[in-house]
Amino acid sequence: MNIDIDKLSKRLAADKTLSDYDFWRASKTINQALYMIERYRLPVPIDVLRARNIIGQARKRRKIPLQRK
Repeated sequence: MNIDIDKLSKRLAADKTLSDYDFWRASKTINQALYMIERYRLPVPIDVLRARNIIGQARKRRKIPLQRK
């Protein structure tokens, strides 16, 4: 499965139905899952890392104000 992280994070950042709280909650949930995986010394699924990267980039894109022309 080929996921374009940059393209998906741009789409999520532009989605007005998702609030900043939704991004924060998703990030918190992913980090909690990674903590439990590490705690029990389980292999880390690459999809979880991709999801964390996508959510992180989308949050950063939201923080940058749009330039007015």
